[in-house]
Amino acid sequence: MKNILVPIGSTETAQQTLQYAIDFAAEINANILVFRAFKATSKAGVMKNVTAIIERETNLYLRTMVGAVQRKNVDIKLISSKGSVVESVEAIDTEIGIDLIIVGAKSNSMKEEVFLGSTAGSLVKKTNLPILTVPENYVFSSINSILLAYKSGVVKSKTALSPLKFMVSTFNSQVNGLLVKTADFTEKDLVLDSGLSALQTTFTTTENATTFQGVLEHFKLNNPDMLCVFRRKRGFFKKLWEKNTILKHEFYASIPLLILKGK
Repeated sequence: MKNILVPIGSTETAQQTLQYAIDFAAEINANILVFRAFKATSKAGVMKNVTAIIERETNLYLRTMVGAVQRKNVDIKLISSKGSVVESVEAIDTEIGIDLIIVGAKSNSMKEEVFLGSTAGSLVKKTNLPILTVPENYVFSSINSILLAYKSGVVKSKTALSPLKFMVSTFNSQVNGLLVKTADFTEKDLVLDSGLSALQTTFTTTENATTFQGVLEHFKLNNPDMLCVFRRKRGFFKKLWEKNTILKHEFYASIPLLILKGK
């Protein structure tokens, strides 16, 4: 894992998220790409150099954010991009290569009922990059135990498990697998991918209405340092395909959440 992208918004928790990402990168010897997208509209009467001004202000904001954290000798690059967040992230991935995105779980709207805001939600929904969401005020610590929750043992992407494999090899993490059988499960879902099976230290099956309910039922028993799920259109975050946000009553994690995806 070489390059970690950290999108920086305007929330009060942005600095905390960046510090978590730097602490994480320092532990695994990775680089940090601090990123912020901006938009500049072209209207009659607007200054011709408005884009340059906004870009300069964006870069100043990023430098201010980086100056407020402990860098810990981590290589940090600043990236400002004109356009949408998703398009910009895809362009950065094509040009540089992104191994992981670390984002704060709290929404830019600062609404207490929101777990994933539109920016984080759209990245989960519209990109094929693994994402690690960090709760507010969460401080990095070693990842000794991971609760891996899923409703199907089928893994179609060859790269989906790569971030989890890296966590296990780097932190010697214990992975407690939890297969949640919901109302629409099939016998095929109970057949585990060989790579998925090999990663698990323990394996448990449970029957619940949703994967989230299964997680709630087994969370205290496992007491994990990280929760890990797959992003599937009809899976854990199916609500994202209705909108780009996730409310806390739909899902909430008090620990870092690793969302696996793959190309």
